[in-house]
Amino acid sequence: MNRQPEPELMEDPEQVKAYAKADFAVPHQQFVDRLQVFVGDPEFSGIALDLGCGPCDIGLRFARSFPRCRIDAVDGSRAMLDYAAIRTSSIRDRIRLIHGRLPFVTFPEQFYAIIFSNSLLHHLPDPQILWQTIKKAARPGTRIAVMDLLRPASLEAAMALVETHAAGEPEILRRDFYRSLLAAFTLEEIRDQLKKAELPLNVEQISDRHVFIAGVMP
Repeated sequence: MNRQPEPELMEDPEQVKAYAKADFAVPHQQFVDRLQVFVGDPEFSGIALDLGCGPCDIGLRFARSFPRCRIDAVDGSRAMLDYAAIRTSSIRDRIRLIHGRLPFVTFPEQFYAIIFSNSLLHHLPDPQILWQTIKKAARPGTRIAVMDLLRPASLEAAMALVETHAAGEPEILRRDFYRSLLAAFTLEEIRDQLKKAELPLNVEQISDRHVFIAGVMP
């Protein structure tokens, strides 16, 4: 099945509200659990970069897991960042919310100790936007971790995943999940992207719908 791209930004108020209020606790915490193992130091005090932070649920979870770190959280949707501002108000001194669209946004820091991203890759019209942004913001030793959806083999397989994982969700979320699955990349495509970007990252399928891409910049 060929990829069917979806809009890059979530800006429709109803769509943003539904996404921000949805319960993604399980996959988001699984991502942060992996980040904890990946970082391997509960006293980590470096500055992290969260690309495509959305309402910042993962950024907040990461900040709570590493109470000495600071995070620059970036998103192209102002509406998403409005929800993020509410969610992160209790630790506003540690999370800087940055409105900007890749690759045009300017980051406050030249380099970051860790760069992570969840569910941004499939939104981008050109995947190299993400990989080249990561390269520019990384230096030797920077940890990189990206989680995203994988594109199923068929429309029927995509709908089956929606029924399995979003059966009780509002129709707007079911629709967006389906479209996101169709816009996602395959394992082979992601490996080709990384080869083109010259990023030595490991690519691992971690569920029936998720891929985890991680490594340390040489």
